[in-house]
Amino acid sequence: MKDTPFDFDIVTKNIEKSKIANIGKASIRELKHLVNNIEKETCKKFIRMEMGVPGIEANKIAIEAEINALRNGVASVYPEIEGVESLKIETARFCKLFLDIDVSYLNCIPTVGSMQGGFAAFLTTNRIDKNKDTILFLDPGFPVQKQQCNILGEKHVGFDVYDYRGDKLRAKLESYLSLGNISALVYSNPNNPSWICFTERELAIIGELAEKYNTIVIEDLAYFGMDFRNDISTPGKAPFQPTVAKYCSKYILLLSSSKAFSYAGQRIAMLVISDSLAQSVYPDLKRFYTTDNFGRTMIYGTIYALSAGTCHSTQYALAAIFKEVNEGRFNFVNVIKEYGDKAKVMKKLFVDNGFKIVYDKDEDKDLADGFYFTISYPNFSGEKLLRELLYYGISAISLSITGSHREEGLRACVSLVNVEQFPELEQRLKIFNANNPIT
Repeated sequence: MKDTPFDFDIVTKNIEKSKIANIGKASIRELKHLVNNIEKETCKKFIRMEMGVPGIEANKIAIEAEINALRNGVASVYPEIEGVESLKIETARFCKLFLDIDVSYLNCIPTVGSMQGGFAAFLTTNRIDKNKDTILFLDPGFPVQKQQCNILGEKHVGFDVYDYRGDKLRAKLESYLSLGNISALVYSNPNNPSWICFTERELAIIGELAEKYNTIVIEDLAYFGMDFRNDISTPGKAPFQPTVAKYCSKYILLLSSSKAFSYAGQRIAMLVISDSLAQSVYPDLKRFYTTDNFGRTMIYGTIYALSAGTCHSTQYALAAIFKEVNEGRFNFVNVIKEYGDKAKVMKKLFVDNGFKIVYDKDEDKDLADGFYFTISYPNFSGEKLLRELLYYGISAISLSITGSHREEGLRACVSLVNVEQFPELEQRLKIFNANNPIT
């Protein structure tokens, strides 16, 4: 036993009481519950880095628009499954102005957060061809997306893409797609948890191979515009948010309101289907649906069955955000830049106290400072490090649950850490380093 900032016996008791068999495999929500209990019993605050939730006040533009929609009576009316027209139109405009792509507003569909959007995408894409029954994850990735596949009974495979950056990605990706069983491939960009960002060369490789093997690309843009090395905040002017949509014809984009627009609590996102994919016909869809058209299947088959539409008032909220952003009256990137500022400081505090950044490069460039970063400590497995840091009042999640091959590491999220906590974080890390000297 060593002297630690949090009482050893209390932390140990709560770990045992949690019934978590393996801390390194614990889900994000399990860790959140455990940390809540420790905080309650010790009356001390953790440095909370386990939850990837926004830390910025909810968007006032959205709040006012939603209140007005409620006052105008939308709460008494079922929303159309395909979405409120103004939101669909502004989403298509947003795609043109910030991604530099053309999509029909008809193929922009609201979902109950990108969680539902991903679920709907997995469910539908894996039914287009009876010979294509597997989802490919370009890992590391959001653990719950694999859980969604498990719930659906869908096969999934993946590889740690960090080992195959640049031109090396081509052969590795083709080794999977050439098998003929991959219905869709999935990744987030910027990446959760590693914060790597695909280069244009890598996106071109993904798009080219997706075209060659008739594979749908599901691109999760939950952290839209948050590679702060490139300011994409001016509508209609380069640079734009990088996207595979420039390089292939059949794709689904997941646009979340949670991080980029600080509107997480209302669970509203957009699922954008490329015009080519929406118009595609897949006879095998009729095994499960009444139509073989992909676009109609997604809207009137899958999303109808999942939720019969998305909360009416929140659609007006997101429409208002998009309209202000599209017309240049609201610079959303300036608001969220604080995440990058915090990451820069926090990463230095960890490195100065013996930690290493696990994922640190985008090919030959240093990784951006953003919503997440990854850490390891010499001679510690990820599971051991996660458990040990609990005694120091620091929480994170293990990379082992994300599909990462770097099981010695942890994912840290900066959003819930206040700047006022930086001195406390530094002090706790110094104690950790002193108690665990690097040999």
